[in-house]
Formats: sequence, structure tokens, C-alpha cells
Amino acid sequence: MAGVIQTTVRRSMPASLLLRVRHRSPGLANGLVGGALAAGLGLAAFTVLVMLLWVSSPYPDSGSGGALHVAAALWLLAHGAELVRVDTLSGAPAPMGVPPLLLAVVPVWLLHRAARDTAEGRARDNAPLMPGRTAWAGVVLGYLAVAAPAALYAAGGALRPSWAWTALCVPLVALVAAGTGVWTAYGRPSGPLEQVLGAVLPRGARHLVLGPDGRPGVAARAAAAGATVLVAGGAVLLMVSLGWHFGETRRTFGRLTEGWSGWLAVLLLCVTLLPNAAVWAAAYALGPGFLLGTGVAVTPLGARAAPLLPPFPLLAAVPDPGAGTALHGTVVALPLTAGVVVGWFVGRGSVTGGGRFGIWTTGRTAGAAAFAAGLCGVLMALLAALAGGPLGTAALARFGPVWWQVGLATAVWLGLTAAATALTVRAWRLRRSYRRGERRADRVVAPRRRPALPCPPQRERLPRGTWFKRKPGRSAPVPAPVATDEPYLLLDDDGDDRAHGAPDDLRDLRDLRDGTDPFGLRPRPEPLDDLPTASPPAAPGDTEPRPPG
Repeated sequence: MAGVIQTTVRRSMPASLLLRVRHRSPGLANGLVGGALAAGLGLAAFTVLVMLLWVSSPYPDSGSGGALHVAAALWLLAHGAELVRVDTLSGAPAPMGVPPLLLAVVPVWLLHRAARDTAEGRARDNAPLMPGRTAWAGVVLGYLAVAAPAALYAAGGALRPSWAWTALCVPLVALVAAGTGVWTAYGRPSGPLEQVLGAVLPRGARHLVLGPDGRPGVAARAAAAGATVLVAGGAVLLMVSLGWHFGETRRTFGRLTEGWSGWLAVLLLCVTLLPNAAVWAAAYALGPGFLLGTGVAVTPLGARAAPLLPPFPLLAAVPDPGAGTALHGTVVALPLTAGVVVGWFVGRGSVTGGGRFGIWTTGRTAGAAAFAAGLCGVLMALLAALAGGPLGTAALARFGPVWWQVGLATAVWLGLTAAATALTVRAWRLRRSYRRGERRADRVVAPRRRPALPCPPQRERLPRGTWFKRKPGRSAPVPAPVATDEPYLLLDDDGDDRAHGAPDDLRDLRDLRDGTDPFGLRPRPEPLDDLPTASPPAAPGDTEPRPPG
């Protein structure tokens, strides 16, 4: 045995590293797979749509390779990246930066679902969540690992991505969409939002955006309602204008293409651009309007003719060139309606949703209405920036609404209308409370917070000051059930406590029971032994008497 040399089987360095990564960070691998799968599904959806249109087209000149390049380019365009056309008549590259907002729903939804499923781990409710940062980073890296080869492949087609816009927009969309997915998996905690709001907003305005319970505040709900009314009203104006110019809309289909396959392609393009057109119509109703080229503005006060405007069904809804009429001026009803809706939300919240401030004063109500109008202006400016862009060079370099003009007009229109409406709603609700016999507004104080009964929510909130952290309630061990009828365990009197080192207090108590007094007092009398004791009851079927115990 002295000559036996013991050897151990050693793993190679790559194998040991892979095993260590697999055991220590399983969420990163799942995130990489989820992000890559989300990017692959988005590319597959765009590829199937483009290939169906290419197969049904009577003039498939570019071949299947050209169709695949177009599908990859459209997938990048859905992220907001700008494309460049190289096969122009002049030979100069022409940018195309109007992303269809409806196509952006596909990558955003896929990223959101991938991040949420990765953070949850497809486990039960009592299983711990994966670390938020790990799931977030894994999904983003997996998504970008597929987006980079797709961008390189799209660069060989007729529609080539702009590298600057691609490097900016695709990672930004991946970060935001994946972050919302992880945030949803953790029960939408208010900690991250409170940290961001604390850096950009004063303390008095934070509760208007984010309530104390983690839900959107009064101003946030009012701003979202106002933006929804503006976009929905813009869609209504668009449909009314298309119906008014129905003849021109129908003729543009025949001028663009022939055959049912071409008509179907144009119809699908119009459907994907409907949200963009609704935002344009809302900008028209707000006053700034939109641009159909450099220096060609379309507003309710008048519209100029665009000589280089291509025939397109949605562009048939553009008002005729010339000065505005009274019919065009009726569109101001849309921002007025949005301002009334914002003011109604704020006025109702000033009485019923005041939180620790009780019933708001008139100044605070008017300030909250103006703040909500400003938030709505920010939302509309963001939508206007996404809905427009260049469609070429020179005259078509600017196409769509100007974002800062739309945001400023929204804040002015809605600020004045919402403040008046909020004060009116507040006064009306307080008047109704006076008629019911309630106390006056100046005597109403904020109610004291009473301890509420513990109600375990479905998703526990994270403590403030943290971003994504594991929930303590999901990973805590479940206590074992205790029987309610189990008697309590008492100390047994075996008489051998002295041998096992019983405490002095117990010894003194035992001395008192035995009759000895450790404090020098009179001992207690002994119990009488000559009293008769009752015999225990006889068992069933036992006829012989038992001796007394």
C-alpha cells in the first residue's frame, strides 16, 4: 500500500466555471434565454407578415432575401430606430424616421412578459422570486444579443438602420420594458418610483404623482385621463375627416397599387399608422397642428398646400388648403373636454382623496389641477415626438407635430380649464356635504390613522430605499400547525430536582410544601389522616368493591 499513489479527478477550468455559474446564478441563464426568445418571437412575427405580403405580391422583384432584410428593418423601426433608404432617384440616402406606434406594441409586450416570467421563475406563490437585478440584466443582455446580429443583417438591404439611432433606441426600449416586467413581478413596489420622484419633484408634489399606498396619485390619474381623452378625440376627428373626404380616400388606393394583395398591404400600413394619425389630429385640435414638410404647417387657422405630398389614404384627411373656417374652429371642443375631465378628477380627489391633508384648500386644488395639466402636457409631448419624424431630405425633413409646441399648448389649454373645473367640483361636493348635515370644511381635520387588521396582500410591497429585492414573506418558512386542544406542559414533580441541580427557588417552594419554613416562620399544620376518602369509581363490568385509595 506504500506504493499506491492517490489521484483525484480534476475538472477542466471551463467546465468548473460553467458549473459554478449554473449553481450560483440560475436567474441569469433564464433571463438570457427569455430575452433571446422575446427577440426571436418579435423577429418571427415581422418576418411572417412580410413574407406573406411578398408571396402574394404580383411583382416580387427583390426576392426572399430582400423580404427578410425588410422584415429585420421594420423590427428595428418598431423600436424607434431611424432607417435610411439608399435606392432613391437622386442617389442620396433619405432617412425614414416615422415609427408606426402600433408595431411598437409587439416588442414592448414580449419584453415585458419575458422579464416578468423570468423574475417569477414559473414557480408557485410560496417560492422565492429571483433577484430583480439578475433577471433584468439577463433579459436585456439576451435581447441585445439577438438584436445586434439582426441590425447587422438589415444593413445589407435597401432599408438600412441608422447606427446612432439603433444604438440608442433598442437598448432603451429593452431596459424600460424589461424593468416594468420585473417591477410587475415584484408586486409593483413604490420604492423605485419614490426614489426617482424624489430626485426630480419637490416633496409637496410627490404625493400627487404617487399616493401613500403605492398607487398613482390624483394628478397622475387626471393626467392619464386627459391624455386618453385627447388621443381618443383625435381618433374621432380622424374618422370624421376620412368620412368627409371618402372619395379622395378611395381613389388613393387605386393610385398607389393594383390588385388585392397591394390593397391589403396599404390597408395594413394604414392600420399600423392609425395611432400616429390620432396624435396628429389631437395636435391639430390643440392649435399647433402638424407639419407636412419644411414650412408647410396645418393648423385650425389655415393650411398650406404641400406640392410633394405623396398619395396616401390617411393623408386624404388633411384639411383643404386655405384659411380656417368656423367648422375648423369647432375642434377646440376637444381640449376643453380634456380640461374638464382633468379638473373633475382633481376636484373629486380634493374632497375624497386628500389623504393626510384632509380636504384641500382652494389654492391647493388649483395648484394640483395646474400640475396635472403639466403632466398631461409631458405625456402629449412624448407621444408627439414618437408619432413624427423625417420622411426624406430637404422638404420632407420634418414630418408630423412639433413635440414642444404640443406639450406647451396642452399645458396652457388644460391648465386654465382644469383649474376652473376642479374648483367648481370641489365647491359642489362640499355644498352637498353641508346639506347632509356634515361639518364645515374649515373644521374638518385629517382623520387619525387607526391600526388596520392584517390583510396579507397578493404581492407584498418592498421597504423604501430598495429597488428589486426578494420578498421576505415568500421565502419565510411556514410555521408548523399547533393543535388547539393540546394541554400546556407543566413542571413534573419527580422529587429528584435536587439531584439534577434544581434552582433554589424551586427548592424553597418544595420546602414550603413539605412543611419546613426557610424563612423561620411557623410551619403549616399537617392534613388530617383519619378522614374517610372516597373510593374510585368502578370500571364497567366490575362487581367487586375496590379498596379506598
